[in-house]
Amino acid sequence: MTIIITAFERSPDGGKGLARDTRVRWALEEVGQPYEVRLVSFRAMKEPAHRALQPFGQIPTYEEGDLALFETGAIVLHIAERHAGLLPVDANARARAITWMFAAVNTVEPPILELATARLLEGDKSWTKERLPLVEERVRNRLDQLSTRLGDADWLDGAFSAGDLMMVSVLLRLRSSGILDEYPNLAAYVARGESRPAYKRAFDAQLAVNTGKLPTG
Repeated sequence: MTIIITAFERSPDGGKGLARDTRVRWALEEVGQPYEVRLVSFRAMKEPAHRALQPFGQIPTYEEGDLALFETGAIVLHIAERHAGLLPVDANARARAITWMFAAVNTVEPPILELATARLLEGDKSWTKERLPLVEERVRNRLDQLSTRLGDADWLDGAFSAGDLMMVSVLLRLRSSGILDEYPNLAAYVARGESRPAYKRAFDAQLAVNTGKLPTG
């Protein structure tokens, strides 16, 4: 059965890899599964056909036969459970990798998204100058903890896993803020993720959509 995912017709970040379909593309590339992409406009995302797949009118979605999924964590977990390459064989190591997936989206990402909102959408508010340092402090608190746990290891728990895929994807959102550079081991960790051939293929595929240079043949 053909795997079909949805992605922005034109991504708000211009194809810098921050749109969440990158996570799904990356996972599929890591496990060697071909897929097709259905591009949707912002208007189409709010229409009934798309909301039947994604009730909140977001991207990405994942379709495979009669299965339809939304939420990147759930999609990446499904891919990792169905195909070898993203979860360890050992049951305990597998459970830990899944834990890191949840930690990425539930613990580390929320303050990072709050920072993005404060800077991009609330920058002109009178209270932003006072609020921003508090938001940045919350981000640094999480990074302090993550940096300590990672230490000098290459990955969070042994070999690269879906947990690292999700965590790297989350941390990439900090690059423009400069905060990530304050943590050399985390910056190097993200760079290792970006250097993986599967990530590069996923990034290039998304960038091609936004530059109009889609592959042919």
